[in-house]
Amino acid sequence: MKFIIGRDQILAPLQQIVSVIEKRQTMPILSNVLLQASDDQLVMTGTDTEIQIVSKINIESIIKSGEITVPARKFLDICRLLPPAAEISFELQDDKVKLVSGRSRFSLSTLPAEHYPEFNESNYEYDFALNAGKLKKALEKTVFCMANQDVRYYLNGLLLHISNSRLKLVASDGHRLSIYEDDIGQATGCESRIILPRKAVQELSRLLDDTEAELNIQFSNNHIKLYYKDVVFSSKLIDAKFPDFSKVFNQSFMSPLLIQKQLLREALTRVAILSNEKYKGVTFDIAGDSLKLSTHNPEHDEAEEELVIDYQGDPLTISFNSQYMLDAVTNLDSEMAVLTVASNASSCFVEEPEQALFKFIVMPMRM
Repeated sequence: MKFIIGRDQILAPLQQIVSVIEKRQTMPILSNVLLQASDDQLVMTGTDTEIQIVSKINIESIIKSGEITVPARKFLDICRLLPPAAEISFELQDDKVKLVSGRSRFSLSTLPAEHYPEFNESNYEYDFALNAGKLKKALEKTVFCMANQDVRYYLNGLLLHISNSRLKLVASDGHRLSIYEDDIGQATGCESRIILPRKAVQELSRLLDDTEAELNIQFSNNHIKLYYKDVVFSSKLIDAKFPDFSKVFNQSFMSPLLIQKQLLREALTRVAILSNEKYKGVTFDIAGDSLKLSTHNPEHDEAEEELVIDYQGDPLTISFNSQYMLDAVTNLDSEMAVLTVASNASSCFVEEPEQALFKFIVMPMRM
């Protein structure tokens, strides 16, 4: 196996692959990247057995075909630290890989390609195309609400609901919820709900860097596969049912509260400094055209700030985790924020004045 490749050509695909590979592995070969060179193409594969990324690079300088696995992070560090526009000569000699670039020489240990684990995939039942920018925005507006290591494992992921030409993404950690809905742009004939694992969502969000590109998505009940430019991204799915969140919409609400997003964000950030470090609670006192934010902590520190709002409803006092409210407000694109509290004070909708594609729901807390 022998080929020559430009450092700038291999660096970005290699970084995408290494981000999937876990630092601590039960199987040594999972710390490696699989390299397959043949027919003017270098194919690189990385996996943690749950997620797999395959990247294809067209190169003309394949002198000898072959396949081998090399330590992924060491290979990446070598490529990263070489000067831009450098040429790398890659040659397999016995059980070592010799890398030569300019005056630099490296020798890497290898493991046989035939021992690299196969990523078991099922037959894909559904197949549709989607703009990458559309999916990236949907992920950005929902990813922060996913749970992290929750015992309700279905919350450690993201619900992807395809209903013919409609796309809906939902994430929740049990204390807040984000919903993003958009048009796919074509009839898919699909009616399906699947849950993507947390790591897959994060890697996918990082991978989609071209908003103009087209994605081809295939999925079954337990796997999803995305074709994006020269990359094939595959992931197992969470085998569970996402909780029914529709009840939160089927209730009566108080009058909406209109406030400048930036003012609320800055005031919340200041007041939260003196909140309880564990619970981060901030109380909202709403009356007339005034919103008073206040908090205190076990050290008897107190903070209070008053803001001008547009509100026509009855006076109301309610408390929220300041970080949850900040995350929701920060993710709005408009200058104004609309906060609407349910009549029984069980939830608060945070959205934009115009009919946006997304909305956030924050549950109140007891202070």
